[in-house]
Amino acid sequence: MRPNYARARQQKRAHYDDATVRDILSGGLVGHVGFIAEGRPMVIPMAYALVDDTLYLHGASKTRLALLDATPLCLTVTHLTGIVAARSAFHHSVNYRSVVVHGLARRVEGEEFDMALNAITEHLLPGRISEVRPMSEQERKATGVVALDIEYASAKVRTGPPVDDDSDLTLGLWAGVIPVTTALGTGVQDAHTPAGVPAPPSVGEARRKFSGA
Repeated sequence: MRPNYARARQQKRAHYDDATVRDILSGGLVGHVGFIAEGRPMVIPMAYALVDDTLYLHGASKTRLALLDATPLCLTVTHLTGIVAARSAFHHSVNYRSVVVHGLARRVEGEEFDMALNAITEHLLPGRISEVRPMSEQERKATGVVALDIEYASAKVRTGPPVDDDSDLTLGLWAGVIPVTTALGTGVQDAHTPAGVPAPPSVGEARRKFSGA
């Protein structure tokens, strides 16, 4: 089922095209997942992967999220790109790109389970699956995967300088944008990595994907 890019209640800066939504989701490092558990709202930051029209999430098999099935979920992803400093406190803002997704949780099993876990790893570190050992049966039992088949999605984007009142433009105050950048640093090997073993290709691929390095 194709997602419905439904109208946001506040439509200023809203985008509903498939390309914008997918670009923001594909470039995000973390999603915040909201749901109701035991009558209380919960929001959990999680790694994720987008495959076609489905978002995959994973966690320990006994966590609240991993046990959900046919339960409404909301996932948000935000890229903060700048602090917008205006000539009045009222007009300060941020530049950003964000997506809100709604759908139902669906527990994942079988071949889709393995595909989903591989996709989440590959989203963060492209090519990593070929660099590591296969998952053990014990690890599989300890892991739960939930699919969020996208039913509704919308994006919002703000770019550019502050929008000041005309009467404030002659005050002689500094105003503008302070860029916020996301960058992955050089990999730091742990104490068990043999000396001289270089960082694998997936590290460089992740740096290029998320920070253009």
